[in-house]
Amino acid sequence: FFSSRRRHTRYGTVTGVQTCALPICRDVRNPCPSPELLERVCEGDREARRTLFETWAPVVMRWCAHLGGPHVDPEDAAHDVLVTAMTRIHSVQHPDRFDAWMFGITRRVLTAHRRRGWLRRWIPGMMGDVEDLREGPSAAYERTERSAKVRAVLDELPSDLREVLVLCDIEERPDEHVAALLGIPTGTAKSRLRRARERFEVHARRHDLGPGERSRQVGGGA
Repeated sequence: FFSSRRRHTRYGTVTGVQTCALPICRDVRNPCPSPELLERVCEGDREARRTLFETWAPVVMRWCAHLGGPHVDPEDAAHDVLVTAMTRIHSVQHPDRFDAWMFGITRRVLTAHRRRGWLRRWIPGMMGDVEDLREGPSAAYERTERSAKVRAVLDELPSDLREVLVLCDIEERPDEHVAALLGIPTGTAKSRLRRARERFEVHARRHDLGPGERSRQVGGGA
């Protein structure tokens, strides 16, 4: 099971009366875990982790499959969501809103996976795909040539669009971090990223550069 660091949390101080006063989780199909169960998970109780995992893994998998989009592997994304949740379980402040907490993690993970998926369309292998470790000389040359074309396209973008595309899609920084680095509002960073991707694709066509073959097979098209 996914490991989490042992931490003391506030759940150990919750009395029976306080626990009974907690609001009931809104989704009866997947009831939010009790403070006691979360406490046991934080303490490293394997049975508690099993219970939490078996309850929420199918939910996270559905979210990833339905919300990830064509370029996201739902199993990979769900794995990352659950690992992140287990390592951050100590940060849950409101057990009755555990579903919202878990959905927030899922949303952030899917955003990161979509960015990697978008980038894989243009430079297959740059994210460390296992298949690339066994590629032959011809495939390696093709990938190098594609990388050179991508760099040429990036150089043609205005500096403000190039900056946000590199920071968001290549370095995989969250929108908020990119906005802080650039000294702009988060909404501006997001709109620049959208325009940067659109401009990138226009310039890519001029360089006879299209999404890679593997991404078309896996993602179902550009």
